[in-house]
Amino acid sequence: MFTLWTEINVYSRRRTIERFVMSEAMPKSNPFLQFPYGAIQMECNAWDLPVEGEIPAELFGTLYRNGPNQRFNPRGDYHLFAGDGMLHAFHITEGKVDYVNRWARTAKWNVEDREGRNVINPMNPFDCEPEYSDFVLTDLDGLANTAVLWHGDRLLAIEEGHPPFEMDPLSLDSVGSWTFRGKMTNRMTAHPKVDPETGELVFFSYMASDLFSADVMVHKADPAGNLTESVVIPTPYPAMVHDFVITENYIVIPVMPIVGSLERAMEGAAPFAWEPEKGAHIAILPRHGGTAENVRWLEMDICFAFHFMNAFDKDGVVTVDACQFEHPPLFSTVDGESTGKAEPYLSRWTADLNDADARMTFERIDDVESEFPQCDPRYVGREYRHGWYTSPDGQVAGILSENDNLYNVIGHVDHETGARNRYSCGNAVTSEAIFVPKSDTAAEGEGYLLSVVTSFDTHTSSLFIFDALDVSAGPLAKAHLSHYVPGGFHGGWRPGA
Repeated sequence: MFTLWTEINVYSRRRTIERFVMSEAMPKSNPFLQFPYGAIQMECNAWDLPVEGEIPAELFGTLYRNGPNQRFNPRGDYHLFAGDGMLHAFHITEGKVDYVNRWARTAKWNVEDREGRNVINPMNPFDCEPEYSDFVLTDLDGLANTAVLWHGDRLLAIEEGHPPFEMDPLSLDSVGSWTFRGKMTNRMTAHPKVDPETGELVFFSYMASDLFSADVMVHKADPAGNLTESVVIPTPYPAMVHDFVITENYIVIPVMPIVGSLERAMEGAAPFAWEPEKGAHIAILPRHGGTAENVRWLEMDICFAFHFMNAFDKDGVVTVDACQFEHPPLFSTVDGESTGKAEPYLSRWTADLNDADARMTFERIDDVESEFPQCDPRYVGREYRHGWYTSPDGQVAGILSENDNLYNVIGHVDHETGARNRYSCGNAVTSEAIFVPKSDTAAEGEGYLLSVVTSFDTHTSSLFIFDALDVSAGPLAKAHLSHYVPGGFHGGWRPGA
């Protein structure tokens, strides 16, 4: 422990704070450029954060948060998905917390830092400065702004349109794109899965063979990060597939009708649109030795899910727990109309593969709106009891009509007893809560939830640490920053060594 603590403090004292000058102020009319989403124009190290309460002594490692942090005034109508990636690290050891944040210095970030302004629109390759007209189509780094993964002794910042981007786990210095030693030629989903028993990494890329192609490619890598298998699966249409699940025996990929269209993109319309008439389709691929010929396609009533809590199979029955919408928010129809407000609820999907005419069916299993679900990572793909999510209590208004309540609640669900317990963080917004077990041998659910909570009263963020099985009791400890962490997407945990 002492060695890691020493390394962290060496980094901290080497570089305390660096502020970046913007070419011009961000437009105030765009809600994604204002608090709590708006960018912070600094990189800093803060050591030994003020702590309220007591951090559990066995909590040792690093919580990472990833999200968009736009460097310069953007081109066009900026969307949160288009921001330059920034990682935030909370290094925890011996009851203390050090903090580091850094932009992912991708090819785009370096070009624009040199130019001193925004010259590339990552969401529209036809809206770039002339000398960078082909940048978006050839870029390998992407934005690195969505999720973070620790696997094979590498820290990877991920966004699903490009290969992962490697960063140093302590200093967050940028290393560069990671293509599994040149063997991966497309992209990685923002939600790869790690088998808890074997350490195998399972992931996929959608529209894998070409721009807007109707296929996905499923990849596997061993615990050391060596790519071992890749399988191309044709799909009914070119779809945006954000998340998926694994079980002990299957890989389950939902193909839902957020449909990509090159024709729309070239006409300046939305590249992806909601087309429910194309139907929802679920691909079931055998986990071990499966090929495209072995895929079983199941139909499903129209719905949508960004994120899944977990999945498992037993006696030929596949069970998937999803935060399910009736339709996706923040996307348009083919006519350019908003899909409108949509609320996700925890739902259980079931398919009996013993039935030759099987369909994927679903039922709601919780009554409160919820998103960013989590399970104990030691039970990924297995029967499980405990899950966690974020949720609104209706007291904090959002700035978008499609998302009028911000998530300020951490919730726990016990699938065995049906018990629920929740904690509201008040006038604040919470990040996805990451579960960390007390030890490798602790029972399922025995551990801690870590969430970055941003206060509307102080415009600062704090790391909240909860007892995962007693969330309603409130945080055991809070480690306070003097600035805020912009609202982002996903995080991850790296155990101390």
